Amino acid sequence: MKFKMVHENYNVKNLEKSIAFYNKAVGLTEKRRKEAEDGSFIIVYLGNDHSDFELELTWLRDWDRPYDLGDCEFHLAFQVDDYDQAHALHEEMDCICYENKKMGIYFITDPDGYWLEIVPTR
Repeated sequence: MKFKMVHENYNVKNLEKSIAFYNKAVGLTEKRRKEAEDGSFIIVYLGNDHSDFELELTWLRDWDRPYDLGDCEFHLAFQVDDYDQAHALHEEMDCICYENKKMGIYFITDPDGYWLEIVPTR
């Protein structure tokens, strides 16, 4: 039996702000979306040409508070071919929340507080 990871879901408060962040920060673009007939939710799948794994962003119309991410001890990791250029971009975006220079990695946060790990291609 074979299992293939296909997507990860993050619930977001401001869908357009999140889509813009993921596009600028890690180059993800919208692949498709589902909208509830009654307007209660929108699901957008983001991806790129380097992987068929997708990030699913879910917006819920009636959600009225920030999402509780607990201790934020989970993250999605992105490997980048130009680590220095990525780091400069994320510094400019002011979204770096933690850096481990000894390990050669750092983390950024999206508009809802989800952590994303940035690792160089090795």
